[in-house]
Amino acid sequence: MRRVCLFMCLCMGLTAGAGAGLPPDQLVRETAEQVITELTENRRELEKNPERLYRMVNKIVLPYFDFKRMSRYVLGQHWSDASPAQREQFTGEFKTLLIRTYATALFEYTGQEIVYKPFRHEKGDKRAVVGTEVHPEDGPPIPIEYGLISNSEEWKVYDIRIDGLSLVTNYRAQYGRIVQTRGIEKLLASLSEKNEKSMSRQ
Repeated sequence: MRRVCLFMCLCMGLTAGAGAGLPPDQLVRETAEQVITELTENRRELEKNPERLYRMVNKIVLPYFDFKRMSRYVLGQHWSDASPAQREQFTGEFKTLLIRTYATALFEYTGQEIVYKPFRHEKGDKRAVVGTEVHPEDGPPIPIEYGLISNSEEWKVYDIRIDGLSLVTNYRAQYGRIVQTRGIEKLLASLSEKNEKSMSRQ
């Protein structure tokens, strides 16, 4: 899961609005180059200042991830059972959790090669898949696919698969067990506690 978080950060880093109108594969390539440059040039300062790191990741992730859609997919059947307030809280806590996880995982990047492939997209379909391969120093390439959806103005990520494992499916199974056995309020409390502990470690 940490690898998923790392390469989500590396491949989605344009500032808000900069990727509007770009095809999905070009957006992924250009954003990766910007994120890698920023990380390389400011690594020491970012390591010393976690809050600056979180602001950087928030800028990277927020504009190009559809957190509401991801949250709805992650909760699955439990989304319709949740109240509007519970949905809003879950979306906020889930977004915070992902941002802070990405921020920590980002420092694992040490120059691995990223190979970009043409996106797959059926004419008239609002969804597309961008395939990439990350080449570690040791071991075979790691295939990572980004599921994006278009709102007619820009593309946003709603899922990622690494070695065939879906981010959404992974969290849905994990959180679904908690909701089924302990209820959605327990899940919300657990996420809130994790985020608060993360903030206290700064």
